[in-house]
Amino acid sequence: MSDTIEQIGSGSVIQHVRLNDRVYLMKLKKEDLAAVLQRLEVLTVEKHYSKLFCKVPGSLAAPFLAMGFIPEGEIPHFYDNGDDALFLSRFDDPARLANKPEVELRRFRQLLSETLHPKEFSQKTAAFAVIQLEQSHARQIADLYARVFLSYPFPIYDPAYIVKMMEDDVQYFGAFSGDQLAALSSADIDFETKSAEMTDFATHDTHTGHNLSCLLLHTMEQAMQQQGIRTLYTIARLASVPMNKTFLRSGYHYSGTFINNTHISGHIESMNLYYKHL
Repeated sequence: MSDTIEQIGSGSVIQHVRLNDRVYLMKLKKEDLAAVLQRLEVLTVEKHYSKLFCKVPGSLAAPFLAMGFIPEGEIPHFYDNGDDALFLSRFDDPARLANKPEVELRRFRQLLSETLHPKEFSQKTAAFAVIQLEQSHARQIADLYARVFLSYPFPIYDPAYIVKMMEDDVQYFGAFSGDQLAALSSADIDFETKSAEMTDFATHDTHTGHNLSCLLLHTMEQAMQQQGIRTLYTIARLASVPMNKTFLRSGYHYSGTFINNTHISGHIESMNLYYKHL
């Protein structure tokens, strides 16, 4: 099921799709505030989505809070003017908020209490060649995502979508074993805010256990720093202990959990927010 991306006003962006049963306000411009709030309510009435999920500057949060949104996470000093990015949610179906994954949450709290150190890359891991991927790799990228994820909040199984993302400032990185794409990830860059979402990590099942996510993350961080990016963040699956460990070991700060937020690998999962300032 394809997602819908809506451009509003001078640059605000809304994404929604029935698979997630959710509206995601990905970018909000101050001058578009009234139009965006109106559009969110229209979508709620027309599509009956059970969750509204919004990334907004802290200075624009008050109207959302007045409409019943609650804070689920934040990234301090995200915008050029020093404003924080707040992740605000409204659960129009109370069951979506009430049915929390308590077992996963307890396991994650235990993980946060542990001391995790950066991992040294083994000689075997160092043997993988990591490069920035090009449009000619789109089919390989889509095929690996289709192999790893039963479902995903964006149509990453479509090579045409991958090419479009590359044209829209998403940079993909891959770890190769010979000619085989063993693992990949992406950096979704917003040059306006000098930020990048480190996302879409996937490892071929024949190459797990080699810390390739750590290797890719390290490579992407270097590439982002060279391009003047100052804030990195990710929205990681609460259920994926290895992925959470990857970001905690790499010096990222945990700053919130998004309850029942994203349809991935066959069902809706809760997600953790991490950030790092370069």
